[in-house]
Amino acid sequence: MASLLSLRDYGSDSDGELGDVEEYVQHLKPIESGNTISQDLQIVVSPEVTSTKELDDRLHIDPLEKELKYNPKYEELFAPTLGPQKPESKYQEVDRNTLAGHVEPAHFNEFEFESQRRTFTTFGYAIDPSISGKPEDGRRYVGDVSTASETSGFTIFETKHKAEQPTRRKRDKNDDAADIDGFKGPWAKYQNEQTVMKPSEEEQHALDEILAKRQKRGKQTDDKPIDEKSLLHIKDAYDYQGRSFLHIPQDVGVNLKSPEPPEKCFMPKKLIHTWKGHTKGVSAIRWFPGSGHLLLSCAMDTKIKIWEVYNNRRCIRTYMGHKQAVRDACFDNEGKQFLSAGYDRFIKLWDTETGDCISHFTSRKIPYCVKFHPEEEKQNLFVAGTSDKKIVCWDIRTKEIVQEYDRHLGAVNTITFIDENRRFVSTSDDKSLRVWEWDIPVDFKYIADPTMHSMPAVTLSPNKKWLACQSMDNKIVIFSALDRFKMNRKKIFTGHMVAGYACTLDFSPDMSYLVSGDADGKAHVWDWKTTKLYQKWKAHEDVCIGILWHPHETSKIATAGWDGLIKYWD
Repeated sequence: MASLLSLRDYGSDSDGELGDVEEYVQHLKPIESGNTISQDLQIVVSPEVTSTKELDDRLHIDPLEKELKYNPKYEELFAPTLGPQKPESKYQEVDRNTLAGHVEPAHFNEFEFESQRRTFTTFGYAIDPSISGKPEDGRRYVGDVSTASETSGFTIFETKHKAEQPTRRKRDKNDDAADIDGFKGPWAKYQNEQTVMKPSEEEQHALDEILAKRQKRGKQTDDKPIDEKSLLHIKDAYDYQGRSFLHIPQDVGVNLKSPEPPEKCFMPKKLIHTWKGHTKGVSAIRWFPGSGHLLLSCAMDTKIKIWEVYNNRRCIRTYMGHKQAVRDACFDNEGKQFLSAGYDRFIKLWDTETGDCISHFTSRKIPYCVKFHPEEEKQNLFVAGTSDKKIVCWDIRTKEIVQEYDRHLGAVNTITFIDENRRFVSTSDDKSLRVWEWDIPVDFKYIADPTMHSMPAVTLSPNKKWLACQSMDNKIVIFSALDRFKMNRKKIFTGHMVAGYACTLDFSPDMSYLVSGDADGKAHVWDWKTTKLYQKWKAHEDVCIGILWHPHETSKIATAGWDGLIKYWD
């Protein structure tokens, strides 16, 4: 401490010498004895405490206790009851018979009480229950007094006074059964009743106008087909050797004339081309028979177009001849002619190369599907499934109906030839599948089950053994195409949503995959053996109604949608 205090006298030789350093070393000085707080904080060795002898150390027993689990002493058992004294107040003086106080008994009708309670719950008011002995008792209300005065205080069990209703008409009756001629009984007419009434001249004139308009509206002007025409979109219809666009190209890297399918097929991975030209949704697409180097499409814009699949992928020709949307199209075996079925109730036969309409056929019903007979010697015959539950067979040469198959109970949706073209299978809106012998108008096989749904799209497998049917319960079901036509319960393909849409389906040429469109515009690929969904992708913005696997390519698929586009995938 002395060394620290000696710092006080330390001075600097510099010019900036500190003047008064007392304040800087004040905390280093010892504290004076008079200023300590030790006297205030002295420990009291013997503080004043309450003696335990003055406290009552007995265990106090609740006077309401019924059972004691120990042996108490006499002093504890007979000790006075402890606790606060009962306060003296008017509240305690009242003879209470409920927790809330004293309730006087009152006698009244149970129905009146329930009536007032319900009235208060519903309308918000009730009669004041307090009784004072005054004459106005029973006319005072509690609650919503204004509503009570407006409604005259009627209760829930009373009804409002209805407005004056007109008196009911009286019958001119005679119930005297002895009066044989004049007895009317319950058949008496009303008094002043007019039984024969004619419209006035003005009313008759208005009725005549309405009937004339209806007759005009009901006339069918679709009896005559419109003029057919076609438009060629390429400069030269023939090449330097005089070959038309129907000639199968040989410089595309694939043998399109080969009767054998590809050995191994693969799933497509990308979009390689989009054909644009239709202004409305596409209804169906068809490969050129055999080669698949051309694609035919029909759409809801009443037009049919044929497209190149290879080289420039141009639109070659447009065929125009339907008044309404075109539902289906079908090539003959050579591809030189094709049929188109439209909602204008006409089926038209076209020359693929020249675009001429060779002939047209109609049964005054909408054709939903149309198919040439696949046999070479029967290429003059075709069948059409119509909206009047019939399958109609036409002869192109005579333009007459040669056979009708009319066993279905609903519109016919599909026709598929099987068993070396000796039979065909048809599906309908009646949720059944029928098998027919050619030219015999009685079905020899009828398949219908309570669990079956309508099947608006059917495809035959490349090996001719199976029929894949698009069922309206969002499934693809498989039927045997041989003798028994039994459903294969082990092969059911699910995972897509097609309810309400006739989305077509197709097999890969090697039968390893099954492809289908759906209502969300997606394309789905399943494995044929395991029925596992391998792949799905968004192909169109609207319904993907048509899908076809190229017969000579390993992984090329064409899809058509209601967005008016046809897309080519690889």
